[in-house]
Amino acid sequence: MYKQVLSATFARGCITALRRSVSEHAAGEGLAGRRLEDFVLAVNEITTNAVLHGGGSGRLRLWWQEDLFWCEVTDDGPGLPLGWISASRAPSGYEPRGRGLWLTRLLCLHVTVVSGPGGTSVRFAATAD
Repeated sequence: MYKQVLSATFARGCITALRRSVSEHAAGEGLAGRRLEDFVLAVNEITTNAVLHGGGSGRLRLWWQEDLFWCEVTDDGPGLPLGWISASRAPSGYEPRGRGLWLTRLLCLHVTVVSGPGGTSVRFAATAD
């Protein structure tokens, strides 16, 4: 089963409104409590990354597929530096950035990252129960 929930484009200055919309849609689809908070935090981190490092804008999709609530964020930026896709350790306390993907991996299920010179796509999921 596949059910499209939200499709949106975003840019700098729109992250707060997008986060609010994602929160409302996810809550309406049954995410609640800590799962909702974790999912929205992950969306915020990844969309912020797209704006700051991926060309200033991006696209977001939310959908249900087989009992999982999915998010995909894509951008048209230059791609991630080598080593960032597979890095699973926490950034050191002295690094001013680099926590978005790490947090998403901690908070969500099935995190996949595809990145190259034509952009980056990050996909992750949550459960409603």
